[in-house]
Amino acid sequence: MTKIKIVTDSTVDLSDEIVKDLNIHVVPLSISIDGETYLDRVDLSPLSFLEKMKASKELPKSSQPPAGSFVELYDELGKDGSRVLSIHMTGNMSGTVRSAESAADMSSADVTVVDSRFISKGLAFQVIEAAKLAQEGKSMEEILSAIDEIRSKTKLFVVVDTLENLVKGGRIGKGRAMIGSLLNIKPIASLEGAEYTPVAKVRSHSQVVKYLTTQFVDDVKGKTIRGVGLVHADGMNLAQNLKAKIIEKTGYDQIDIAPTTPIISTHTGIGAIGFMYYTD
Repeated sequence: MTKIKIVTDSTVDLSDEIVKDLNIHVVPLSISIDGETYLDRVDLSPLSFLEKMKASKELPKSSQPPAGSFVELYDELGKDGSRVLSIHMTGNMSGTVRSAESAADMSSADVTVVDSRFISKGLAFQVIEAAKLAQEGKSMEEILSAIDEIRSKTKLFVVVDTLENLVKGGRIGKGRAMIGSLLNIKPIASLEGAEYTPVAKVRSHSQVVKYLTTQFVDDVKGKTIRGVGLVHADGMNLAQNLKAKIIEKTGYDQIDIAPTTPIISTHTGIGAIGFMYYTD
């Protein structure tokens, strides 16, 4: 039976333990800040990155892995005749998946590249399931079908606490940001069809918790919850409050909280959280 090996990128927000246990291969993106370039989660941890970002006047810039990095890994993984399944962050936010596709064409291995259409734990849900099924000896077709199903039933929300990075990145003007800051507005967006869609503007953390809890409770009613993830960019208190309210309202407590990758916190800024879940 042909083995299938799983590759992803560093925006997956998975612990080192899970990566090791499930034999997942992670290719890092790079991030440049104040003239220095670092490999995500290799040279720079999420928390040390946040300290550098706070001190920097310029918005950090992220870059996808070069195709050569993927080719080298694919060739190595395919040496024993294994097939490779490479699952990546949404192509709407990065050229990573396109870099992987170019590498797949150049590699001597049999590589299938998938755009997860998500980031962070939304990507991780698909990667974890693929890795588990690969360990069980499932076929490529069975694994692809399973992660397609997960993708169709995943919800992802992002809450921005400060508008500073949106201004630096040219996503909103300074005037709008000033008004937003004066009103203490915290935008909430969902990632649907691989694109961010604004869904609400609230003015306090308690309103954030109320909105997201209501969304979650409505979405999971009558369904089996398969996974819930919370990530933050120095927004642990908000993440913990949301977790507590979810447990209170639903009794579901298998909720992992983790610091998010610099690739994401660059866009969202300090204090942001991401909330992701999927159901049967």
